[in-house]
Amino acid sequence: MKSINQTVGENLKKIREISGFTQEQVAKSIGIERSAYSNYETGTREVPYEVIEKISNLFGCEPFIFFEDDIQVENEIMATAFRISDLEDNDLKEIANFKDIVKSYLKMERIANG
Repeated sequence: MKSINQTVGENLKKIREISGFTQEQVAKSIGIERSAYSNYETGTREVPYEVIEKISNLFGCEPFIFFEDDIQVENEIMATAFRISDLEDNDLKEIANFKDIVKSYLKMERIANG
């Protein structure tokens, strides 16, 4: 049976790859070392909730999705997906802010439509 750290790590990797980010880009954009992020993806370290929140904003998904077994993330991610290359660190922060706005809007839509 997988540990929660392994589940979160697998989901982080899956979402990162679908979104077209490198570990280095994710780590820089959320203000941590790439080695720490790598440890989160491999499940060797527990991801602090504040880091989960930052990553969910970057990827434009709800934080709970990282804790789901065998998630189908494509639909969640495609609503806010950007295929990226050659972006500066500040660009990634702006994308994360935009995705947070879109994520909030989609959440309000789900609530409004029951």
